[in-house]
Amino acid sequence: MAFVCSATWKAQPGKEDVVREALTSLAPASRKEPGCQTYIVHQDPDQPSVFKIFEVYDDEDAFKKHGTYPHFEEHALGKAIPVLDKRERAFTTVIDV
Repeated sequence: MAFVCSATWKAQPGKEDVVREALTSLAPASRKEPGCQTYIVHQDPDQPSVFKIFEVYDDEDAFKKHGTYPHFEEHALGKAIPVLDKRERAFTTVIDV
């Protein structure tokens, strides 16, 4: 059963470009990970400090592995997350209907 992470990142004032640049590098690398089905990044046009990330993995293990890759450590942990005001994540599973 596919595992989904829906994340919302809110950049600190003036740090939107840092988060955008980090996600610009993180997303394509994440899409190449084994078990990653989808990795889509959105930015709210009315609130440019708000970024949404929609991720689908084969299973929860593939998602957990995502957080251990060098590109995640470099771009998410090293660049984006330190300049966030807020980080929320919701986890769900796909219902095959």
